[in-house]
Amino acid sequence: MQMPDPDASILARKGHIVARLQEVLPKGAVISDISETRAYECDALTAYRCPPLAAVLPTSTQDVSAVLRICHEEGVPVVPRGAGTSLAGGALPTADSVILGVARMNAVLETDYDNRFIRVQTGRTNLSVTGAVEENGFFYAPDPSSQLACAIAGNIAMNSGGAHCLKYGVTTNNLLGATVVLMDGTVVEMGGAHLDAAGLDLLGVICGSEGQLSVVTEATLRILPKPEGARPVLMGFDSNEVAGACVSDIIKAGVLPVAIEFMDRPCIEACEAFAHAGYPMCEALLIVEVEGSPAEIDEQLGLILQIARQHNPVELRESQSEDESARIWLGRKSAFGAMGQINDYMCLDGTIPVTALPMVLRRIGELSKSYGLDVANVFHAGDGNMHPLILFDANKPGDLELCEALGADILRLCVEVGGCLTGEHGVGIEKRDLMVDQFDPADMEAQMAVKDVFDPQWLLNPAKVFPLASSQSRRVARLAAE
Repeated sequence: MQMPDPDASILARKGHIVARLQEVLPKGAVISDISETRAYECDALTAYRCPPLAAVLPTSTQDVSAVLRICHEEGVPVVPRGAGTSLAGGALPTADSVILGVARMNAVLETDYDNRFIRVQTGRTNLSVTGAVEENGFFYAPDPSSQLACAIAGNIAMNSGGAHCLKYGVTTNNLLGATVVLMDGTVVEMGGAHLDAAGLDLLGVICGSEGQLSVVTEATLRILPKPEGARPVLMGFDSNEVAGACVSDIIKAGVLPVAIEFMDRPCIEACEAFAHAGYPMCEALLIVEVEGSPAEIDEQLGLILQIARQHNPVELRESQSEDESARIWLGRKSAFGAMGQINDYMCLDGTIPVTALPMVLRRIGELSKSYGLDVANVFHAGDGNMHPLILFDANKPGDLELCEALGADILRLCVEVGGCLTGEHGVGIEKRDLMVDQFDPADMEAQMAVKDVFDPQWLLNPAKVFPLASSQSRRVARLAAE
């Protein structure tokens, strides 16, 4: 994956730039020694690495503003970083960039149960938001698999979802307001503790913008009362296609489970060995969870099980206890880690119409055979957000390139059937060259024009989202015009 050549003038001024940053930040908040900056050389897409010029760890919006103002004046690129769990290279630095990490910005600033919101600094982890309100009977709905570690900042940048997004939506559906800092240090408040803000929907533009437009330092999030109860059911099938058809029929029936999760045999075996969740050994497994009162749960599951039986499942099993439900979800939430114990892999993030699931799963199997690389499938089946895991050997010459080629074909397939390149992982560096497969030149121009407004010098999160040649030429042209 090609990255831009570093700006030699910035590298030559490293000492000066670091000194300016140290003047505005607390002691220990600026990291510039090469041995220490290596901790920030990659995110969860570990195939690509590049130590940054420096890393800074601010503790407030004012700190962030001061850092961005200095970098803007010095012409230094800035890469915002949450917890580094991005699977698309969204926080990969360039050699002449400053990593701006928000890990130390993790405070709860305000909680309002009557109006159902919490305001936090965006370095706070996803799961700890629920942890701050659960004693009062509330929770924060978006739940990415990395929720134990991932930061709200990254969730907003990538518009993350999770297993329960089928019912509760993704981050944008649960984000009420944000404090953002523009590249020149300007602090802007967007939205707030109310349903809709007047004027342009700038909050909707920021959510999912992958650090291209601003750094989000504080977020007002919707919190919801915990449901009265919830119960998952395991459904085993003898093929991926049959499981996909079952998902499609559940959605078409108008039932709205809180989650429908899919795993194929390689994932089932890995997750069972890792978490001992009691999964049946079959070709494809669905975890379908419903919630509500006991009567509501029984009614919904009755209809779902009736649909499932039409597809001749090899096993149908309802959870019988809270402990069993917790183990079922532990297995699913551990999928990426469990697969990582047995093989190198690249995790994709294409999204497709639910009705296309059977065909797409079949085609992924055919592509897997033609490339000679195994693919394990685990994904949010209810909203068609697929996560094919392509298994490869990172130590075998040419295997990474072969894996990327297979991944590109799978993502093109998602677009061909009416889907898109990403559901929640973002474009990052992983999919930037595939943007032209989804968007025509006019669409790309419109998106880049938005970045022109927010970040005229194209300094925020360089080499991401847009094809490298396009972003580089855009930056050169904008600088020449100033």
